[in-house]
Amino acid sequence: MPAVKGQKFKQYSFEIKMEAIHLHLVEGWTYRRIMEKFGMTDRHRLKDWMKKYKESGEFGLIDHRGRRKEYIDQDRQMRRLKRENEMLKKCLEIWMQEMKCKDILASRKPQKSIQ
Repeated sequence: MPAVKGQKFKQYSFEIKMEAIHLHLVEGWTYRRIMEKFGMTDRHRLKDWMKKYKESGEFGLIDHRGRRKEYIDQDRQMRRLKRENEMLKKCLEIWMQEMKCKDILASRKPQKSIQ
């Protein structure tokens, strides 16, 4: 049934979406049984939740309306920056060890005197 102008659609909380996903994936419930439990009339909504969950995990089920695009993926950006930080720390550590080795070798070499 198509939407009627001014019609309000029922909204479901993140917790209900996660419970429906859990019931289907873990418990093996059918879409029809889940729809009856939550009083849903549109099975496509449940299929959309499953698709979003498979593509983006729990993050895909969060309502993103009204949010700035660059803030949507903050967790992913934070993880990337942390990985980059760890890699740079390791590179710095390796570089410092190499510099110490060069300093030790340079101090062991006899200096040529100019006469």
